[in-house]
Amino acid sequence: MKRSVFLYLKSILTTICHNVHYIEFTKNIKLNLQGEMTMKVAEAVIQCLKQENVRMVFGYPGATVVPIYEAFRRSDIEHVLVRQEQGAGHCASGYARATGEVGVCVVTSGPGATNVITAIAAAYMDSIPLVIITGQVKSVLIGKDVFQEVDITGATESFTKYNFLVKDAKSIPKTIKEAFYIANTGRKGPVLIDIPTDIMEEDMDFQYPESVNIRGYKPTTKGHFKQIKKVVDRLKTSERPIICVGGGVILGKAEKELKQFVEKCHIPVIHTLMGKGSMDENSEYYVGLIGTHGFAYANKAAENSDVLILIGARASDRTTFGVKTFAKKADIIHIDIDPAEIGKNLDTYIPIVGDCANIIADLTKEITPIETKNWLDEIKEWKENLKVVRKPTDKVNPKYVLKVVSDMVEEDAILTADVGQNQLWCARNFKITGDRKLLTSGGLGTMGYSLPAAIGAKLACPDKRVIAFAGDGGFQMSVFELGTVTEKNVNLIIVVFNNSGLGMVREIQNNRSLDEFGVNFRTNPDFIKLSEAYGLLAKRVANDNEFEEVFKEALNSDRAFLIECIVDPHERTF
Repeated sequence: MKRSVFLYLKSILTTICHNVHYIEFTKNIKLNLQGEMTMKVAEAVIQCLKQENVRMVFGYPGATVVPIYEAFRRSDIEHVLVRQEQGAGHCASGYARATGEVGVCVVTSGPGATNVITAIAAAYMDSIPLVIITGQVKSVLIGKDVFQEVDITGATESFTKYNFLVKDAKSIPKTIKEAFYIANTGRKGPVLIDIPTDIMEEDMDFQYPESVNIRGYKPTTKGHFKQIKKVVDRLKTSERPIICVGGGVILGKAEKELKQFVEKCHIPVIHTLMGKGSMDENSEYYVGLIGTHGFAYANKAAENSDVLILIGARASDRTTFGVKTFAKKADIIHIDIDPAEIGKNLDTYIPIVGDCANIIADLTKEITPIETKNWLDEIKEWKENLKVVRKPTDKVNPKYVLKVVSDMVEEDAILTADVGQNQLWCARNFKITGDRKLLTSGGLGTMGYSLPAAIGAKLACPDKRVIAFAGDGGFQMSVFELGTVTEKNVNLIIVVFNNSGLGMVREIQNNRSLDEFGVNFRTNPDFIKLSEAYGLLAKRVANDNEFEEVFKEALNSDRAFLIECIVDPHERTF
């Protein structure tokens, strides 16, 4: 009886609070004679975000964005206060990649804006849709080197898809509508909106545009039918075809179309680092990761193919080893939504510009099954003969850790990987099945990415398992975001591979017979005590058996849990 009364009273109070919240938000909104809403620009920014169905924003306030934060306070959009602006950008990236929606972050002018630059560049390289709202000094002071002024639109011009400096209050709805459209269409990417603080305080008549029409911006979505027919005709005579998948397939949500195409035409699939997760690794047609840190048998398959279909990939140096040596026996068919990528790094036999989901679906309709049994058998033989044998160690073996994680986590789990050896251990050893995802900074290779990206992913998908992997170096670049983990009660697992230094650079020095220099940490903090100080559960493991037991404990925990794995400093990537 007492409990039912309590719940009844609680529901009444919740309703009252919600109504007060709504009244407080709307009291600054008035109607003009034409029936349009009149409000401050700062309020209009929030209204625009609501029109774009934004549920969550990551940010760090400062003086120039106080008006926007006052509007946030009165809105029902959830604001996540991070511990540094770069974390806001990476959180937004993790959110975007976990949901397929546009990630949003808000930071102040000057150092706030420059702190988020690395996250913007990382999103640009990996084609992640973000909208970044930055505060700016008063309009009349721009260009006068006043306190916390920086030309952030100029600074980010080369690594944003587009950016805006707002000069007129009336332009806000159109600007934000265009920003979201640009960020999430064509080749996706970050868009920055810089708003002077005085403009935020101006009144405006609010009307949100229903559509977008940007002169000169019309992304191609359908592949040219004649080009598709050329691909079908070329595949009819192919004996050793292969598909190389990049991150564009995941961003384009084309995994289902890829599966249908592969199963109809029986072509094996290799992938880039960013393409991991585009195909279930239990498939008989799945081969593996290619490139500098890929599998020898996957690279050999590319090397011996006669047709290579490259889908949604940049063909970067880490994938191709260099243009002169990559797949020289193959006719390259390049499918990409960005025409600038086609032919940029590889000579292309048949180019197709457009949305990969549409193009793959069209190919599936036109294609007939191809006889590839001998080719598949040959690849399976290479896979067996070129398999890497795990070397024994008396410390924690990261490859074993990833096998345990693969065996124990759910089919929709999300992993985030930092940059360095831990990234490659994850890419090579974590098995993607079902709807699992691996989120990492591929193009820019940003250390410190994993933890904030995991926070964004977990807040976006609270019912999914999220596990962040990092080395002791990368972890310390964003360790302060443990404060965000605790404050927002983000229940994730963090695995830190502690090899007392920068393992990837150390491995490069060793490979070149150089003395180790500038790579060994003589004084690391106690990660267990540090995590506990932030309010997490934490344990250290010294060998593989200990990891398995502690990982089970972490899986059953209702709080964030950090596992520090002691790794041999000379443990190698392969």
